[in-house]
Amino acid sequence: MTRDLLRIRRWTADSVALTVTLTVLVGVTLAGFLLLDFKGIDLGKAFGRTFTDLGTMFFRPAGQHFTLTEALYDLAVTLALGLLTTVIGAVPALLLGLVAARNLGPAWLSWGLRAFVAVIRAVPTVLWVLIFAVGAGLGAVAAVVGMTFHSFGYLLKAYSEAFEEIDEGTIEALKASGAGRIAIVAQAVLPSSLGAITSWTFLRFEINFTTAVAMGAAAGAGGTGFDLFMAAGYYFNIREVGALTWGILLTAVALEWAATRLRAFARSA
Repeated sequence: MTRDLLRIRRWTADSVALTVTLTVLVGVTLAGFLLLDFKGIDLGKAFGRTFTDLGTMFFRPAGQHFTLTEALYDLAVTLALGLLTTVIGAVPALLLGLVAARNLGPAWLSWGLRAFVAVIRAVPTVLWVLIFAVGAGLGAVAAVVGMTFHSFGYLLKAYSEAFEEIDEGTIEALKASGAGRIAIVAQAVLPSSLGAITSWTFLRFEINFTTAVAMGAAAGAGGTGFDLFMAAGYYFNIREVGALTWGILLTAVALEWAATRLRAFARSA
């Protein structure tokens, strides 16, 4: 019995390549730390100061250049930016996802749309914002367009894959009964994929919320991100950074709780 339970692990080409890659990465990382020129910095004091600043930021937050009302308003602006870009990107992604799915649309159109959104997703959101900023200028417009464009590519792939997981027998039965394309979508595709669509959409909303914080600082879109930029880069007030960070963290937790409840509701509907 003991011999039957023992399994000898054999080295394959994939396992060898993975081991070598991880070994090289660990070696390069250690060499980087050892060869890095710290220019006389005392690492012990630096780490101690870092932990002290983190303690001040998280346990002694305070707002000196903004009121609670102003902070909540800017947080609402950031949430609105994330929600707006998610909704605008989700509508065309849902419509085109119905033809991008291999079991619903023609093969040439499916592959063409997938290649197009692969290019969109390959470019980070911040780069799309900067690209659109060339024409629109830095600000909320460039942030909205860039984030929406990336959300569209992300959600189109997610929706099309959700549609492809539908039981083929259901679709074939509706076709055999004489149902048209619109009836198939309304009676089988959308009801069966409602849970997945809800999950992917809300997940993208969470991503867009955190992206909106970064765009507030990088693209001048306003909101909490711009407040963080001012507190950290202009006022050098770490207590204000802590207060804003707490607001972002609590909002992220609330969004995760809402997403869990919404997914449960969608699955039970």
